[in-house]
Amino acid sequence: MGVFVFLPLVLPLTALPIARLAGQHLHPRSTTRLLTALSVVLGVCSTLCLGLLVVVGTAQLPGNPLPDGWSDPEVRAAVPIAEVAGTAAIAALAAVLATCGAELRRHHRVRSRTHRALDGLPGGTELAVLPDDAPYAYAVPGLPGRPGRAARPGRIAVSRGMLRSLDSDERRALFAHERAHLAERHHRFLLAVRLAGCANPLLLPLRAAVAFSAERWADEEAARTVGDRRLTARAVGKAALISRPAPSPLLAGFADPEPGPVPRRVAALLGPVPPARSWPPALTPAGLAALVAAAGTAASALSSLNAAIALFLVLKAATPL
Repeated sequence: MGVFVFLPLVLPLTALPIARLAGQHLHPRSTTRLLTALSVVLGVCSTLCLGLLVVVGTAQLPGNPLPDGWSDPEVRAAVPIAEVAGTAAIAALAAVLATCGAELRRHHRVRSRTHRALDGLPGGTELAVLPDDAPYAYAVPGLPGRPGRAARPGRIAVSRGMLRSLDSDERRALFAHERAHLAERHHRFLLAVRLAGCANPLLLPLRAAVAFSAERWADEEAARTVGDRRLTARAVGKAALISRPAPSPLLAGFADPEPGPVPRRVAALLGPVPPARSWPPALTPAGLAALVAAAGTAASALSSLNAAIALFLVLKAATPL
């Protein structure tokens, strides 16, 4: 196998050009789903590769409980510098597990803390108006029920300052945007891509790409709901000038004041409506871009899986019956 055994660890480098291609030509809904799937597959493959490298690299250590056949020279020959790679993989895999665990705990803590902060507000409605003059708005995903605690539905947290800053039509666009985040469960896409970035740092650029495409997805849903793209663009731009960021990147905000994405979102809303279908016709520029992006995603994922499975089969062949 040689150096190809490390392929799952470096193939995420192909994700960034795929992200740019998808973001330029696909509907934001398709972009979000495609990039999230790519992130998850490549993240799982690279983590599996690290686990197998740990096994191969440490099987020759005395006293280990692994099968003796895994320490044969033929097995170690499948991995260049097996001892060094195995030792490095131990540290890398421990870091992956620790950062993924920390990210999951943070995600749960942010959601729980945000819901507790909303408990003092009138319940029974989707909208939670906070008595704060600082303008902000974000979607708060629901919490599943567990013994001793009922399930909590998702809510839209909006400050009094934000409501004062927008007129009635702009507030309709804001609420439609945040409802789209809740209805389409965008927090799951954001969490999945953040976990993939924890598994392999080369996937970190996809965090911003998926966050942007999720906001664009919600923008398009809001524009469709209110029936006015210019109104939605005005609401996004106006809110960006005055608002502060959401308390966590896992909570999708209406218009976080970042210098890059907001002008791009406004420009997209002032442009033509993206095709409504999830997958454009093949004989169009968007369709060709979709096919290239999907082919690149599949090739990257299959290459990663092939390298990981080949290493697994080497270990299986060396395992005594």
